[in-house]
Amino acid sequence: MARFWRLAEVGWGRPEGGFMWAPDCAYRNGTYYFYFPHPTGSGKEWNSTWKIGVATSKEPASGFKVQGFIGGLKSMIDPCVFVDDDGQAYLYYGGGGKCEGGKLKDNMMEVDGAMQPMVGLQDFHEASWVHKRNGVYYLSYSDNHDSAGQHNRMRYATSSSPLGPWKYQGIYMDPTDSYTNHGSIVEYKGQWYAFYHNSSVSHFDWLRSICVDKLFYNSDGTIKKVIPTKTGPGPVGGAK
Repeated sequence: MARFWRLAEVGWGRPEGGFMWAPDCAYRNGTYYFYFPHPTGSGKEWNSTWKIGVATSKEPASGFKVQGFIGGLKSMIDPCVFVDDDGQAYLYYGGGGKCEGGKLKDNMMEVDGAMQPMVGLQDFHEASWVHKRNGVYYLSYSDNHDSAGQHNRMRYATSSSPLGPWKYQGIYMDPTDSYTNHGSIVEYKGQWYAFYHNSSVSHFDWLRSICVDKLFYNSDGTIKKVIPTKTGPGPVGGAK
């Protein structure tokens, strides 16, 4: 697997190095943009000093170089970038029960105007993700569920606008065996898929495996609950 970079190469990051929680990558106008949360503060200040860094490359899995971070944001994590059909890009991020979204400028590294709260979500925890289907915008996310040893469920809301307001629609995935669950929903060759993670290989909450299963919609556009499998969706498009 190609190496993106080391944290030591993030000149504005915390002196001790550290971590990048739940990054995202977007493609626009021939360039891949990798968005990663990383703190700047040393010691115990790390959790109040998050920045959303940006690295770019002409390749999807190599050659990335850190360009800086997006200015004017709050100390939150889990960036998601959605590019609409008209080419306008939007940034979403959150954490601690708050979720915000806003437009990105054409350079994909600056916010165009103010970020705004995403209104209408129920029990938001973190891990926002936005996709669009049949003219409807879907914002999915992890909730705060914590009961009987089970944790995050995946919820979602819909809107006619990429920045809401949102109409809460329900839970589309129950907890996995991991302490957390983050997810994304994408379409490939006419089929929709739910990506998520579990700890079924490691049996250790913080060492997770990436999983994918098919996702289906009801006739009214609501999402049918995704039932995780051990086999996944199988080959797509036949063997080459």
